[in-house]
Amino acid sequence: MTAGALTMLGVFGLGILIDIPIAFALLIAAVVYLAAFAAAPMLVSAQQFAAGMESFTLLAIPLFILAAQLMNSAGLTQKIVRLCITLVGDIKGGLAVVAVLACMIFGALSGSGVADVIAIGSMLLPAMQRSGYQKGFSCALVGTASSIGTVIPPSIVMIVYGTTSNTSVGKLFMGGVIPGLMLTLALVGVALYVSRKHGWGGGTPSTTSEKLSAFVDALPALMVPVLIIGGIRFGVFTPTEAAASACLYALVVGMGLYRNLRLTDLLNCVKATAETSAAILVIIGAAGLFAWGLTYEQVPQAIASLIGELTDSRTSVLLLLTLVLLILGSFMESIAIIIIITPIVMPLLSQYGIDPVHFGVLLTVNLAIGANTPPLGVDLMAACRIGGISVMESLRPLVMMLVAMFSVLMLLTFVPELVLFLPNLMSE
Repeated sequence: MTAGALTMLGVFGLGILIDIPIAFALLIAAVVYLAAFAAAPMLVSAQQFAAGMESFTLLAIPLFILAAQLMNSAGLTQKIVRLCITLVGDIKGGLAVVAVLACMIFGALSGSGVADVIAIGSMLLPAMQRSGYQKGFSCALVGTASSIGTVIPPSIVMIVYGTTSNTSVGKLFMGGVIPGLMLTLALVGVALYVSRKHGWGGGTPSTTSEKLSAFVDALPALMVPVLIIGGIRFGVFTPTEAAASACLYALVVGMGLYRNLRLTDLLNCVKATAETSAAILVIIGAAGLFAWGLTYEQVPQAIASLIGELTDSRTSVLLLLTLVLLILGSFMESIAIIIIITPIVMPLLSQYGIDPVHFGVLLTVNLAIGANTPPLGVDLMAACRIGGISVMESLRPLVMMLVAMFSVLMLLTFVPELVLFLPNLMSE
């Protein structure tokens, strides 16, 4: 590896160690590289920073964030939780199952794990505590279940990967459906096992009329994933157009159907969307500049050559990349990982005949696991903060959940058809 690449990586690593925000650590590392090695005029830093955000597909990110904000303000989150409670909330361990199902459904609206934690955790964590659930278990469950939002469409992580790797975002969305459901079932299994082992119960049984009422009330929210996935599957609109359609749908439902979305709520949603989108796009721009520096120093080719000397097995390459991603996911933010890693691994995918859609979904599952793995573990930390406990209190129950998620990851790695079945239907 060249001196320039080592300098960039070293400065970035130092920045992470002294707790500089990751976007600024990436920017400082890239600027130091340009200044020290005169690889290109300093103006390139501004050009590449802007180029990293210059994609029409990335417009889907603020639009999906806005759609989720509008739906949350319109009360759709509460209606989703109520539906789940009426359906399964009365069984042994019912509230734990409700947490997983509610996170999965809201993930199909927001595309963000942290958004899931805030929306679902703030409602269910106090209820689970009142029902006798251990705080550490509840926070670990909400954190891991919320990370399904990075896998099941619409996923902000998939939008960034698709843009960076020039892979169809629509196919990535379709590829995330089955893995997202598999992760949901795996966590439901863990939730039921642990809850019944400790005798944690649910609420009171609901009548058929209550279940029907809750379903009808939540139907507008349940139609959003159908609108997005169905529209993309049948070629009605692109992912970006799907995001815009979701915003329009949320406005119609909130202002027209429920009539509880006021102008002040709309302004607050736009403000929150701008803040969240700006934070994401700054990381995208900084990571794009950093990735340009690594590519200029031919790091992707060097790594591809090194791995090629170590193994000629496609499966071994996927397992090696999984190990790297799991380690990085424990220390870095997901979007930065994608933009830095993708240019490096694309030559490997081509060399070993690995479908970029398959790898993209494996990447999102890896990052979902990393989002709950200390020391960073953003989803886990957010859940523990809402639950009012330290991360250490959640580690014991967390292990079983991470094992369940890792088992799904391995199954997806060795059986790529689980990922590629639905995307392949789009090609027919």
